[in-house]
Amino acid sequence: MLDIIPLPLLDIAGWKLQGLPELRWADMFDILLVGILIYQIYKLVRGTNVMRIFWAIIIIYITWMVVSFFDMKLSATILEQFISIGLIALVVIFQPEIRRFLLLIGTKTDVRQNSLRKRILFWHRKKEEEKTLNFDAYIQACMHMSQSKTGALIVFARQNDVDDIIATGQSVNAHVSAPLLEALFFKNSPLHDGAVIVRGETILAARCILPVSSNNEIDPNLGLRHRSAIGISEVSDVIAVIVSEETGAISYAVAGEIRHNVSPLQLRQYLEENVL
Repeated sequence: MLDIIPLPLLDIAGWKLQGLPELRWADMFDILLVGILIYQIYKLVRGTNVMRIFWAIIIIYITWMVVSFFDMKLSATILEQFISIGLIALVVIFQPEIRRFLLLIGTKTDVRQNSLRKRILFWHRKKEEEKTLNFDAYIQACMHMSQSKTGALIVFARQNDVDDIIATGQSVNAHVSAPLLEALFFKNSPLHDGAVIVRGETILAARCILPVSSNNEIDPNLGLRHRSAIGISEVSDVIAVIVSEETGAISYAVAGEIRHNVSPLQLRQYLEENVL
């Protein structure tokens, strides 16, 4: 019987993979963090025109790690120079995606996060500021415009400043009321095109121009109003409420996602829980 002599490590085609570092818990945690980061970046660019660039970056980086591991000095040097110079170009190319990513980190759009923030900040508020916002005017206006199939786009500003969006429209600065909202979106009104920006119970501006989402995964049947609602929610911490001119259906968009055909009661509940 032949004796089996164990190899000290792995020796394939003359490559001895000796001296590999020991895998620690910190290394596993590091791999997990990098995986989460890559997944979040993938979610941001998924369906956009930069998706191919994203995959090209992943391939180049993996290739660089492979050639560095096998000590292929010439290839590794070329790829290192390409990566170092390419970082500057990536900042320019991925500027919209970087903005969206930083907004996701710096703002809290999740329902549970907003609820936690309300509890933490509760004791900071003055007595006169501790009242619940009244959404009756918004809900009533959306119901009436839904019944009459009047197209509308209402953007609820939350944590981020929206001065750049307000600057594209007509300043209003009026206390909200259902008749005023319906008058603004009346088809013969000079202010009916574009979006109305509101904060709390104040209408800040009307006829505002919003950025249109470039996500290719959006339903192609959605019109410009819905795409604009998704677009502003991608780049700012807002809730955009849409009333369809074709069907009268009420929808809302937040964090780049849209929920269709919500009832007035569902809309009220969502606004009460998420508009701070």
